[in-house]
Amino acid sequence: MSAHAHFNPRRLSMLCLGALFTLPAFAAPPLPALNIDIGQTSVSGISSGGFMSVQFQMAHSSIVKGAGVVAGGPFNCSKADVMRAVAKCSCTGEPSVPCAVTETSADVPSLVAGAEAMAGKGLIDPVRNVAGQRVLTISGAKDTLVPPPIAHQLTAFYSGLDMPSTNLATVSLPNAGHTMPTQKYGIACSVEKEPYIGKCAYDSAGQILSWIYGPLKAAGAKPAGKFIQFDQSAYIPPDQAGWFSMSTGLDSTAWAYVPNSCAKGEKCRVHIALHGCKQGQSYLPLTPPPGGGLYNGTLFVKHTGYDQWADNNHIVILYPQAVSIPFRNPNGCWDWWGYTGPDYATKNAVQIRTLRAMVDGLAGGTK
Repeated sequence: MSAHAHFNPRRLSMLCLGALFTLPAFAAPPLPALNIDIGQTSVSGISSGGFMSVQFQMAHSSIVKGAGVVAGGPFNCSKADVMRAVAKCSCTGEPSVPCAVTETSADVPSLVAGAEAMAGKGLIDPVRNVAGQRVLTISGAKDTLVPPPIAHQLTAFYSGLDMPSTNLATVSLPNAGHTMPTQKYGIACSVEKEPYIGKCAYDSAGQILSWIYGPLKAAGAKPAGKFIQFDQSAYIPPDQAGWFSMSTGLDSTAWAYVPNSCAKGEKCRVHIALHGCKQGQSYLPLTPPPGGGLYNGTLFVKHTGYDQWADNNHIVILYPQAVSIPFRNPNGCWDWWGYTGPDYATKNAVQIRTLRAMVDGLAGGTK
C-alpha cells in the first residue's frame, strides 16, 4: 500500500489493471464557499498519504495548525529517488528491492538541512512555523511496509526543527500492521492487505483531531451533515490541466464532508484526510472491496471515522483523491518519491498546489 511493492515487475502487470478503469464520469459541482478560518487548517494521512501530509504541512506551514501521520515518514525522505523511497524510507520494494531500513536509514540530519534550504529558497514556508504546530504520529509495531524505525525518524525530524515535546505525541499500537486503525471497522488490526483499514480498538481520526485542536465535543453516532462529491479537476493548476490523471496522479472528482453548521455559515476549519495507496475511490482491487462493487469508492471516505467528529466540532473534512498511473504509480499513491516531478515536496508540486487550491476554494466564503 505505501510507496510500495509497486515496483515489483512481476506484479506490475496485474497492479496496472487498477489503473485502466475509472469511476463513471458525471458533472460534479465545485466545493462550496464557506466561512473558513484558514489558519486552523490541519492534515492527516496514512502511508503515502502520511508522507504527503508531512509535505503539505511543511510546504504550507503558515496555515497548518497540526498534522496526524499514520505509517508515514519524515519530509522529503525519498529525495526524489524511488529506490531510496522503497528501501530506506519504507520496505515497499520487496522482494525485488531488499529492505534497508534502519534506525538511521532516512538520514534525518540531511532531511532537516534540506528542509531549511528549501525554506531559504521560498520553496516551502519558513520551517520555524512547524515548531508551533501539534503533531500526532501513529505506527504499528507489526508494520512491515513502513516499519517502526521510520516513525522514530519522523519524530527525530520534528525534534530537529525544534518542535517541543509537548506538541508532539507518538503512538505505537502493539498489534497493528500497516493499516488505518479504527475503533471497530475493517479487517483484523495486524493484517496487511486491502483495504488497509483495521479494527484496532483505536480511533485514529478522533485522536488526531483532538490532539491538533484540543478537547472536542463528543462524536456523533451517525453523520448529520452531507458528503459531497466535487469536481477535483477544477482545482488542478491550469498549467497542469488536460490529461490530469496521467500527469498529476489526481482523480477527476473527490469528496468533502460538510457539517450543517458549516453549510449555514458558522465559522469552521478544514481538515484534509489523505488515503493511502490502493485506497482511492477509483482503485480497482484484485478482490471486491467490503460492501460490494468493483471499486473502493467511498470506503476510506465513509469508514475512517473523521465525519463522526466533524459535526459537533465545526470541522469540514476534505478527502482528496489520487488515481493510478500505469507503470509510474500503479497503486494510486500520493507522490512522495517524485513521479510527478522533482518538485513533488514543494509549493510548486502539482498535488500540493491542488490541495491548497481546494482549501482556498472552501475558504472562498470567509467573512
